[in-house]
Amino acid sequence: ALNGNITTVGNFYNGGTSGDGTTGTNFGITFSAGAQAICKNVQGGPNCTGNFDGAPSPRSVLFFLNDPAVTMNRTAGFTNGFSFFYSAINSPGSFTVWSGVNGTGSALATLMLPVTPSTPGVPPCVNGGQFCPFRAAGINFVGTALSVTFAGVNNQIAFDNVTFGSSIPGGVVPEPSTYALMATGLLGLGAYSRRRRSNKV
Repeated sequence: ALNGNITTVGNFYNGGTSGDGTTGTNFGITFSAGAQAICKNVQGGPNCTGNFDGAPSPRSVLFFLNDPAVTMNRTAGFTNGFSFFYSAINSPGSFTVWSGVNGTGSALATLMLPVTPSTPGVPPCVNGGQFCPFRAAGINFVGTALSVTFAGVNNQIAFDNVTFGSSIPGGVVPEPSTYALMATGLLGLGAYSRRRRSNKV
């Protein structure tokens, strides 16, 4: 999984490199420039600043620091459903599944992501991260999707363990097993510990 701290995801999941120069497995998945990974500020290492805990992939999550939305492309396509875990303790978010790349074509499905609770110190949030717990979200759709846009207030929503082909993260996936990337830590990617007047991912 991608474990960098505030590093661009880029082509890491397309057999290319992330912003910190590490190379990942080729799952045929790319992200827009604003998609970043961040590692947890406890148990993640001395250079990790993520203000989160209890993520299914415990070391790192996906977030966006400067953009209101990011896009994930899978040019081989996927069908039936899409899901993940997320945390958004101050502001809601949303995601949309698209028939074309880069959030183009027809919107096959859209789901709003409500604000989630913050319970630091309470299992599974025992290490004190504010963005915890992570909640499951997903949706079924008809057709073949090529991209997904993740939207919300920047630095206020984190995503983890994407699952292709199912509306339940880690659920039964009818496509080949390469679609079920939740076990690999895909989007083991965002909570940023920069403190302002409200908690940041």
